[in-house]
Amino acid sequence: MTAAEPPEDALARVVHQEWGRLVALLLARFRRLDLVEDALADAVEAASRTWPADGVPDNPAGWLMIAARRRVVDRLRTEEVARRRLPLLATDVERTQEGARTMADGGTLVEDDVLRLVLMCAHPALAREAASALSLRLVLGVPTADIARLFLVPEPTMAARITRAKKRIVGAGIPFAVPDSSALPERLDVVAQTAYLAFTAGYSPGAGPDLLRAELSGEAIRLVRVVLALRPDEPALVALLALVLLQHSRRDARAHDGRLVLLADQDRTRWRHDEIAEAMRLLATPSLTGPLTPLAASYLLQARIAAEHATAPTAEATRWDRVVELYDLLLRVAPSPAARLARAVAVAEHRGAAAGLAALEGLEMADSHRPAAVRAELLSRAGDTDAARAAYDQAIAACRNEVEREFLVSRREEL
Repeated sequence: MTAAEPPEDALARVVHQEWGRLVALLLARFRRLDLVEDALADAVEAASRTWPADGVPDNPAGWLMIAARRRVVDRLRTEEVARRRLPLLATDVERTQEGARTMADGGTLVEDDVLRLVLMCAHPALAREAASALSLRLVLGVPTADIARLFLVPEPTMAARITRAKKRIVGAGIPFAVPDSSALPERLDVVAQTAYLAFTAGYSPGAGPDLLRAELSGEAIRLVRVVLALRPDEPALVALLALVLLQHSRRDARAHDGRLVLLADQDRTRWRHDEIAEAMRLLATPSLTGPLTPLAASYLLQARIAAEHATAPTAEATRWDRVVELYDLLLRVAPSPAARLARAVAVAEHRGAAAGLAALEGLEMADSHRPAAVRAELLSRAGDTDAARAAYDQAIAACRNEVEREFLVSRREEL
């Protein structure tokens, strides 16, 4: 036992750091997704009751694994199928005990088990949003209530969504295994896209009262780190981690007193410069110098754009010519309305409002207020106040984020 850390803090730490590994090891032994997560949750609940009285174990993760394993075995013994296959059950128990002893001896879990879990959650048979939610739940141990809050849905809705995803895994016969070498790159791309989707949901929520939800973005970054630790030279993951770190580094400066602060007006001393430095080191890694998949190339280009902003000492010092060039490359590699909109902003900064408005011509983004908001700003700069008011009205009507809507209203009033 150890008294160096309060029991509550020790439990929170081990759940945060080891949840995915524990789920992976138990799932590798028992192949019962429906039992494993419930058993581990029961073990965490038992720890919350016993550790304050008995003290924190020397190996908290090993304690949780053994407790969860016992609960799975108890459940299996009550099932008729378990009674019919008692020899196989005994073998699984023995293998699990071996894994428990490995952890108790200070070793680590088999990393391939974590990789299997991540790749299972990222199977193409699952919808991307469901894959994101399931990854947050199983790999990172984020509580269902928190996932629901982060994705702005009621907890019962998210619980049902996660349950359907689990049933889909079972019903589709998705194996708990690392796919062969030909399928692995595609599956890792799905992992990256899942993390990117989760990060975007936190970094730029489309609706609700929050300008950003840093918790969700942070969990998405943690998911990238988990997988990158297993595949440290995977270009898409390296580039993605650099990108999200650069974006996330500005979180403390994006709002002030609950009001949106534009990039040009942000206090750059509040940026997380340690994260920027880590991202710049990632961008210099050899794995990004060779041939890249389109997905990896798109993440790399976005990261280099973010790096231009992150390394500029002031907004005025930003090399907008480089930013425009990078967006031109991005639109060739991965064309999208969002990239075209961002390029129009960069063009306006580099060549003036009229050029930016020309770059916006014909651009439409369904259910998004941002094209109208950018058009309104550029019309205002160009001196066309009436047209700017009309564009602001359009943007305000379409905006579902309360902080952004308040900002747009204030900009219109300034006209």
